[in-house]
Amino acid sequence: MRILDRKFWIFDMDGTLTLAVHDFEAIRTTLGLPEGCEILETLAALPQARALPLWRRLDEIEMDLAARASPAPGARALLVALRRRGARLGILTRNSVRAAHETLRVAGLQAYFDPRWVLGREGAAPKPDPQGIRALLSRWQAPATRTVVVGDYLFDLQAGRAAGAATIYVDASGFFPWREHADFSVRALDALLGKHR
Repeated sequence: MRILDRKFWIFDMDGTLTLAVHDFEAIRTTLGLPEGCEILETLAALPQARALPLWRRLDEIEMDLAARASPAPGARALLVALRRRGARLGILTRNSVRAAHETLRVAGLQAYFDPRWVLGREGAAPKPDPQGIRALLSRWQAPATRTVVVGDYLFDLQAGRAAGAATIYVDASGFFPWREHADFSVRALDALLGKHR
């Protein structure tokens, strides 16, 4: 089956559909978290009284970043092609769902996504857990074998593989350090328009 013939597509947001603007080390510093830690997992492990103001601050940071969103190269071309082919499109992000919708709006990509199929960290365990992918597939009554997960980070690819979907790795640098977790690796999303497998 050609990759474009798959009918169900789940995208990561930042660095995949939009240009990467997150400086995660700066976010950790702002939140007072250890260098190199996973932000969501670290906050989830804190006592609620300490974590709550940090979650609020993280939401503020994400909304500030959403206000600067711009589409990644080739994103619109791929989304147009997939919609013409009748594909169902969803988003699974580790950001809040509010930030995800604002990012789509600012980047001019919201018309391609039904709001019901945009999942943030409130709606599922964060990637690399495949729960969010499985939730979308359940809502769509879709098999993983006809699904594609697209992302720019290891967690996206691990989640897709764990759910049984095909995985596409986007890395504008062309270095692809996690290539072994991907079925396809591309520097820009519109490169997929030439894929025939």
